[in-house]
Amino acid sequence: MNDRQAPEWRDTLRRCGLVEVTGETAPDGPPVNAAIHAVSGFEVEPVATVPASTPHAADELDETWHHHAVQASLYGEGGDFLILPPVPGGSRIGWVRVKDPLGKNLPSRISGVTGSPEFVAVSVDGRHLCAASVEESDYWVVVHEF
Repeated sequence: MNDRQAPEWRDTLRRCGLVEVTGETAPDGPPVNAAIHAVSGFEVEPVATVPASTPHAADELDETWHHHAVQASLYGEGGDFLILPPVPGGSRIGWVRVKDPLGKNLPSRISGVTGSPEFVAVSVDGRHLCAASVEESDYWVVVHEF
């Protein structure tokens, strides 16, 4: 598929600095509904919160998310992971296997493209989740193991 015909979500991933590892969605992630519930369910407790109103909140979210992503074994051998495209309807698209060649500031880069730092990522084996979300006036980092 050439770039002119690529779906908008592929362009969004590219603009966020992510590189698709394959040209297809990845079937290896956990059920999408389970991952979304692990991030936004009523009983969810974040591993970290960053008050959105503090100076440099975006920088702190970037550092905090990356720290917890490494601790949660999100990245595969080649630095790849699965992500739900951070676009409306991304959950219907499903998991996409990507690499992040920049390796830093992913929530800020996603926010710069989409207007929100929210996204859900899981390890290639589908066992480890690390997500960024916005809850009231805080940024949350959520980690979950399937």
